[in-house]
Amino acid sequence: MSPRGTQTRTTQVPPIDAIGRSFLCSKEETSLQNRHVAAEDMILTKLASEPSELAGILALQTMNLRKNLSETEAAQQGFLIAEYGPDYLSLMNQSQPSVIALDGDRVVGYALVATQAVRDGHPLLADLFHQIDQLHFKGEPLKGANYVVVAQLCVAKEYRGIGLVGRLYGHFRDSLQTHYRYTVTDIAKPNQRSLQAHLKTGFQVIHSINFEGLEWNVVLWDWTAHGS
Repeated sequence: MSPRGTQTRTTQVPPIDAIGRSFLCSKEETSLQNRHVAAEDMILTKLASEPSELAGILALQTMNLRKNLSETEAAQQGFLIAEYGPDYLSLMNQSQPSVIALDGDRVVGYALVATQAVRDGHPLLADLFHQIDQLHFKGEPLKGANYVVVAQLCVAKEYRGIGLVGRLYGHFRDSLQTHYRYTVTDIAKPNQRSLQAHLKTGFQVIHSINFEGLEWNVVLWDWTAHGS
């Protein structure tokens, strides 16, 4: 799952995919045994555009909030801290549509996009942007650089382990890389599985920070790099 939680930071080691403050979302698992999942080629990734799709994002977010999970499930699956309301989610989507995965009409995964235009609309996002602006990459300050933040990444429990994180991030990059140089988020240091998944996607660790007593890796995906 991801980012500081917006809080979406996870304090436990989630199985697969936390995104720093991107506010943590659920992680993908490696096994689909005993799961009833639609064929991967029937799942569509697209930019969110309909009110029903935003409602689907909110529903999936609510299901994965830490406050709505048992301690055991949160520890095993990861969880979301950040809770975005419908008004702010709509504002984010108006600034830059987020990427969703659909199985029929159901939202089964999403990657939320946060731009500079909406950075001050949520305290956790505002803090993450502030932290990023203090950093340098390739000798240049990120403050003023053309970057976008992964505000939250989440995949429905029964759809984990079939490559949706890669597909969401692929669509995320394809829809944004002509407008932005980098995408940034952060990942709890104990969550090595999530870190490895992000490194595999193309992210690299550029810094570490402390948030509410937990250490986080700030990771950046350089879309200007050859073959990124």
